[in-house]
Amino acid sequence: MNNDYETPERTRERLRQEELLNNPFGHLKDGMDRSQHSSLVNLVSSLGWKGTLILIIVVIIVVIVAQYF
Repeated sequence: MNNDYETPERTRERLRQEELLNNPFGHLKDGMDRSQHSSLVNLVSSLGWKGTLILIIVVIIVVIVAQYF
């Protein structure tokens, strides 16, 4: 079998990663839409580490505020 052959899954993932590098903020809504229908991994990969950190901080603040009401 030829090792240079790229599966369709890997091709899609490679193209998605290249798009993400070119336009990181444009894919936020797309990642959120995909996370509603698939998994949290798509959302986190579209946000990057900074966006994921901000999302975690917001969730923690919401939980703390919700405890007082």
